[in-house]
Amino acid sequence: MKLIIQIPCLNEEATLGIAIADLPREVPGFDRVEWLVVDDGSTDRTAAVARELGVDHVVRHPVNRGLATAFMTGLDACLRLGADVIVNTDADNQYQAADIPKLTAPILAGQADMVIGARPIDQTEHFSWIKKKLQRFGSWAVRMASKTQVADAPSGFRAISRETAMRLNVFNAYTYTLETIIQAGLSNLRVYSVPIRTNADLRPSRLVKSISSYVRRSLVTILRVVVIYRPMRLFAAVGTLLGVIGLLVGLRFVYFYVTGDGSGRIQSVILSALCILLGAMAWMMAIISELIAVNRKLLEKLNWRIQRMEDSISGRNSPAPGRDRHDGRR
Repeated sequence: MKLIIQIPCLNEEATLGIAIADLPREVPGFDRVEWLVVDDGSTDRTAAVARELGVDHVVRHPVNRGLATAFMTGLDACLRLGADVIVNTDADNQYQAADIPKLTAPILAGQADMVIGARPIDQTEHFSWIKKKLQRFGSWAVRMASKTQVADAPSGFRAISRETAMRLNVFNAYTYTLETIIQAGLSNLRVYSVPIRTNADLRPSRLVKSISSYVRRSLVTILRVVVIYRPMRLFAAVGTLLGVIGLLVGLRFVYFYVTGDGSGRIQSVILSALCILLGAMAWMMAIISELIAVNRKLLEKLNWRIQRMEDSISGRNSPAPGRDRHDGRR
């Protein structure tokens, strides 16, 4: 069993050494532990520092392509390198690497496909009051959207099984944390949450440049993933709501017309017709988007099967912990 610990980086020359110094070379349940750094177009010596510190693998982007893209680049590299389990952590040493066995244990036991490290939000001193509230709200929104029980959705400290890594697709370049949880949950993968410890703050967050920007981007990410994975429910709900509003407005006009007070209420007829028309269009979008979603699922399954075939050709015939050898299902 091989574990690869990946670290996406952008100009982390100053903090990378501290983070790497805490990484383990031995983790219970694994024969080999390797480190991988993804340099996302850094303009400093991040890649050179990583090599000097003995990092096994360094992958570089020629330009900055975003945290989510760096995360996915790391997953692809880890899969090519034969990782059975992948742990993602940050270069600012935010998370205590000593808790990595807590993340990998549920996967090794066949109980989880993805494990998220839940930070002690209320006890984290460098988090402002508003950031703590937003973290909790964001986690609640992700739990509702993904139908999981993840306590700390924005946490980047997580372990992912090989089979799950093959299935993940991130469409947003901003961040992977929320999208991968929602995708995994809606794909019926087992997502667990375990408490972890954090270290003192070394630098301000680069992801949260402003509260308003963070909230806006997070909400857009959640909505986008729901549209991709549950389009029928979303558009059908909107269509039904508009249809009901149009029907009620129309019945109101009929009532006044029957009672002899219908003159001058042509606006109600127009509003009713408009709502019913928009509702019908939303239902058409629901049907079309559901057909597109089915096609996407088929393509994802095809992509997964191709990766399994590549594993078979390269001699990796054993399935990940907790998975069936033939189809990857529990």
